[in-house]
Amino acid sequence: MSAPDHPHRWISTFLEAQAAELGAARNTQAAYGRDLKDFAEWLDRKPLSFAAASRSDIEDYLIFCDAQGLSRATRARRLSAIRQLYRFAFEEGWRAENPAIQIRGPGRDERLPKTLDVPEVTRLLAAARESGRTPEDRLRNICLMELLYATGMRVSELVGLPVAAARGNPKMLLVLGKGGKERMVPLSPPAREALADWLKARDADQEERQRKGAAPSRHLFPSHGTSGHLTRNRFYLLIKELAVAGGVSPAKVTPHTLRHAFATHLLANGADLRSIQTMLGHADVATTEIYTHVLDEHLSELVLTRHPLARK
Repeated sequence: MSAPDHPHRWISTFLEAQAAELGAARNTQAAYGRDLKDFAEWLDRKPLSFAAASRSDIEDYLIFCDAQGLSRATRARRLSAIRQLYRFAFEEGWRAENPAIQIRGPGRDERLPKTLDVPEVTRLLAAARESGRTPEDRLRNICLMELLYATGMRVSELVGLPVAAARGNPKMLLVLGKGGKERMVPLSPPAREALADWLKARDADQEERQRKGAAPSRHLFPSHGTSGHLTRNRFYLLIKELAVAGGVSPAKVTPHTLRHAFATHLLANGADLRSIQTMLGHADVATTEIYTHVLDEHLSELVLTRHPLARK
């Protein structure tokens, strides 16, 4: 098969294959698309093309990215996109070799995930019960927060939940994760109660809307936007509002820090890494192991600040 004659066709064909064969999430595709477009524009200034670029050209591009001040994580992601593009091109017969296969990545910054302690999470949950313009808003807010902390779901998984998954007072939820992979996550009693309360309010609102001619929503958290459900951006703003209302630093609070809190608090209370890996939907347990470092740091801090012999 002959290679496309334009870099945009290289990128679009590669992304279509990623979506069809691997079930790549839209956010992942968008990130790959941006990274490969930047690489294509850099090559064009040489002038070079995807078809003609060599290993040294790719290495020069990574040096350029470093000089631009891009983080190691961003440079590693760009190299990953380039590697996968050229692997695809080699498999399709567009290139006789993969020029990126032996290039070593810059690695990732050794940053521990930010998390919240139990009192901070408690204040966020209390703020959710009190925040909202209407009683229905408050029921939705507490359901969102209880589900997020009880399951450790990614925010995209949470806001996109279908209402069918919540029917029948479930003890577990079926979650559609990255790459279209499904997993079961257990619900705590407070989360089940919050879910049941929100379902009653949601269904009553939907019935009223249907009487007025609106189509029923299939989402647990419906919205009037094009997605049909509460967006990630709206939830991000909501959780910041709850942080302010609960007296927690907004800088510390994001949907992902609640996911980190879920994992860290489970580990601190005796859960094993494999179980946490399954509930978080990590493909590799090595990703989950970072929480052991968070816990080690916390335990070290406790010894240094609470142990009587450590005090002056």
